[in-house]
Amino acid sequence: MTIPRIGVTLGDPAGVGPEVVVKTLSRLASLPTAAYVLFADARLVAAAEKAFGVRLERRDGLPAGAPQAGLFLSHVPAAAGDGPDGRPTAWGGEASFRFFEAAAAEARHGRLEAVVTAPVSKAAWALAGKPFRGHTDYLERVYPGAIMSFWSDRIKVALFTHHRPLNEAVAAVRKEALAGFLRRLDAALSRLPGGPFELLVAGLNPHSGEDGNLGREEQDEIGPAVEAVRREGVHAQGPFPPDTVFLKALGMPRTVVAALYHDQGLIPFKLEAFARGVNATLGLPFVRTSPDHGTAFDIAGKGAADPRSMEEAVRLAAVFSATGS
Repeated sequence: MTIPRIGVTLGDPAGVGPEVVVKTLSRLASLPTAAYVLFADARLVAAAEKAFGVRLERRDGLPAGAPQAGLFLSHVPAAAGDGPDGRPTAWGGEASFRFFEAAAAEARHGRLEAVVTAPVSKAAWALAGKPFRGHTDYLERVYPGAIMSFWSDRIKVALFTHHRPLNEAVAAVRKEALAGFLRRLDAALSRLPGGPFELLVAGLNPHSGEDGNLGREEQDEIGPAVEAVRREGVHAQGPFPPDTVFLKALGMPRTVVAALYHDQGLIPFKLEAFARGVNATLGLPFVRTSPDHGTAFDIAGKGAADPRSMEEAVRLAAVFSATGS
């Protein structure tokens, strides 16, 4: 049996990443069989093991030859400087970026089937001089068709725009751009297990514009985009009022809501699935997943972080690795 090679990054050392990562990987026997490669500074891993009372059974270096089940540590040195202190710093941003960049490079060269990323701080990346608004923004620069999506048992969401100011997100709602997104999303979903999937496209305005009385984007941009892709065979419907479309999708495992901007999709998703939800980047030549939560600096180092979303991100990466993303 061929087993997947799954990279795991430590995330921002000042956040909860080290805690949820070591807690998850300490229970390797309960995870899908895979060659797990942790990209991190060995000193930070040892400190997290000590702080949270766990021990990782690991081998040093990348797995050679045919993938072998187990945990491997790929040592990526953090920058010189102060250690984590529960807030965004240039040091933490540089360290988390190095861990992610190393894992992404291995995946790009075909040496990993999947990458699971622990949370990073966009503010810390900015302090470190990194010109990216997080993992997905980085991946979009390399793979322009990348799509941010969120998965759980009861609800699935894909975002037309994500880490953009609201005024920019609204301005981006144009027929051709939205139709292109729906085509890419449909193509990415067609390669995943569990389909075929149906897309429910959210409107932008209250009540989907109320026949143009509360905004015309639904009539002028969104509706025509949906009709264009439907004629091409894409299983899409909409636009639906944003306050009810998620109820239509709830509990429907083959239904994905296409939300138009970050909070439109993430507020209902996190309300329903925060503890076990997974962020998955679609449209890549490899699988990328992550927990659906952030760095949680306020509870970092206190042993209070819930690792379930990280565990689910690992499990989904293993499932998607069987077919590609």
